[in-house]
Amino acid sequence: MEHDLVTAERYHDISCGHRVVGHEGKCANFHGHNYRIHFTCQAYRAHKLDAVGRVIDFSAIKHRLCMWLEDEWDHKMLLWETDHALERMKLLNPGGIVVVPFNPTAENMAIYLLKNIRPDRLHGTGVDLVRVRVEETRKCSATAERAR
Repeated sequence: MEHDLVTAERYHDISCGHRVVGHEGKCANFHGHNYRIHFTCQAYRAHKLDAVGRVIDFSAIKHRLCMWLEDEWDHKMLLWETDHALERMKLLNPGGIVVVPFNPTAENMAIYLLKNIRPDRLHGTGVDLVRVRVEETRKCSATAERAR
C-alpha cells in the first residue's frame, strides 16, 4: 500500500523556570512557564509503518520522551552553565537546579531535545525524532526540525 509520509506526535506539559542571560527585558529575571513540548516521530524508512499500522505507539513516545521531561525538567529551574547566579541558586535550591549547556531559550531547549535526548531515548525503535516544538506560552513557540 502506497501512502504519504506519516508521523506520530505526542505532547507533554511541564512547569519549569529559567532566565535568559543577556535578554533585553523581563526574561533576564528568574521566571517560569507552563511549557507544552511536542515530539514528532517518523520511521527511519519513509512510508514504513509497523505491523499494527503505526509509526510508533503513543505510549512509547510517552515512556521514552515525555517521562524524560517529567523526570529531568519538570518543576525545576534550568540555568545555563555560564550564568553568574548559578552557584548562589544551587545553594538556595539544592536539587531543584538543572545546569544546561545552553542559554535556556525555547529555541535552545528544542534543539537540545532534538539533538541530545533523541538518540538515547529512541534507540532500537526504528523511529527517529524529527521535530520538537517548545511552546513557552499559548502564543509563543520555537521548533527544531531535522533536515530531511
